[in-house]
Amino acid sequence: MNRAHRYCLVAAAAAALFAAVAAPALAQKAQEPVLVTSCGQSPGPLRITVFMKRLAIDHEFKADATVKDLAAKPYKTLIIVTGSSLKGMGAAGVEITDEVARASALIAEAKKRGITLVGAHVEGMERRAKNAAPGDNSDEMSIDTVCPKAQFLIVRKDGDEDGRFTTLGKKFNIPVLLYEKNADIVNVLKPVFGK
Repeated sequence: MNRAHRYCLVAAAAAALFAAVAAPALAQKAQEPVLVTSCGQSPGPLRITVFMKRLAIDHEFKADATVKDLAAKPYKTLIIVTGSSLKGMGAAGVEITDEVARASALIAEAKKRGITLVGAHVEGMERRAKNAAPGDNSDEMSIDTVCPKAQFLIVRKDGDEDGRFTTLGKKFNIPVLLYEKNADIVNVLKPVFGK
């Protein structure tokens, strides 16, 4: 058995194991169409949309999505990517308090409409307190606004070094789907959307 064949077998076994582990935790699935936005104007949502396109998941990305957007189209799922970007918020002319208010309104409206909420943190510790200026807790404010209210959490593993997301998952009984690197997002989206 050559190295390439062995690698394929190991990859297939890992994928099967992932599916076996993830499936029982996901009693419900997210549905299309999907509205994708952020809480903090980070570039994280663009990473997710790349893989949503590959899986042909019907979605729309709106950096400044509002309650009106949820009313304009029959979305079934709302994905809010957490973590703030001072540069992104500056370009949008908003502060973290504006983003928290916008995300909170979206979450309340999604709940009212029966829209599934998926919280995501896809940029690792880059979007956590590790790289924040002293006194800047905008990343954590973003996480606290979205994650405790989500039906699923999609998190890059290195962003959970301190157990922040797994602790939230246990506390609020939310499935937390961890992945190692950006290319693995697709393996998390598949079970979430039943692909």
